[in-house]
Amino acid sequence: MAGIGGAFAGKAVLITGGATGIGRASALAFAAAGASVMIGDIDDRAGETVSLIRTEGGAAEFVRADVTDPAAMDALVAACVARFGRLDAAFNNAGVLPPQRPFHEIPPDEFALAIDVDLKGVWFAMQSEVRHFLRVGGGVIVNTASVGGLIADPNMAAYVAAKHAVIGVTKAAAIEYAQRGIRVNAIAPGFVVTPMTQHWADSAEFRAAFFAGNISGRAAQPEEIAGTVLHLCSDAASFVNGATFAIDGGQTAH
Repeated sequence: MAGIGGAFAGKAVLITGGATGIGRASALAFAAAGASVMIGDIDDRAGETVSLIRTEGGAAEFVRADVTDPAAMDALVAACVARFGRLDAAFNNAGVLPPQRPFHEIPPDEFALAIDVDLKGVWFAMQSEVRHFLRVGGGVIVNTASVGGLIADPNMAAYVAAKHAVIGVTKAAAIEYAQRGIRVNAIAPGFVVTPMTQHWADSAEFRAAFFAGNISGRAAQPEEIAGTVLHLCSDAASFVNGATFAIDGGQTAH
């Protein structure tokens, strides 16, 4: 597991959506840097992430938690504090990727799913985390947005709406709590190969269209996103607040 030394030794980190992809890569990286990791997810593959961490001698737990349920987020924060005695940073990464459809054909249930998980899931998790950080005197939050929160692509309107809102909520919370010791930032990954995006990676047509407009000429691996997450949660980023970091291989540099 790659990490940044022992920057998180003695600290506890909470990650939603830690079963696979960016969440799993970040969980492994935090553990390698000394953190105890609490994972909240509805995907039982989060147990595999915990096993990987424990195999390397790290401390980790998995609690089944639905980010669309505010009470579940309160319970997840409480479980982290009960298990590890503290919570220092949170990475709100759980999300869904609705099917691609023209805007006028998106059914209400798919729009609702995007808003419920990708926006409300971040919102509810943040509320629980902020309440804890206010009690203990501070902490750090990183939210997963997307390049879809900075720009728009065809046939992804529900996802784009939710991710733009995540960036807005990140800024709003950063402004409200900056002087209470709480930093809130977001990441905006581009095309990252994960189980959620594997169908794109497997499509020659999609790859040709995407890479034609991306100067990097390739997709990212989840580990390439984790480094920025760790940096934003570390003391090295102590003056970074309310920002959104594009990790997109230059996709939004045009």
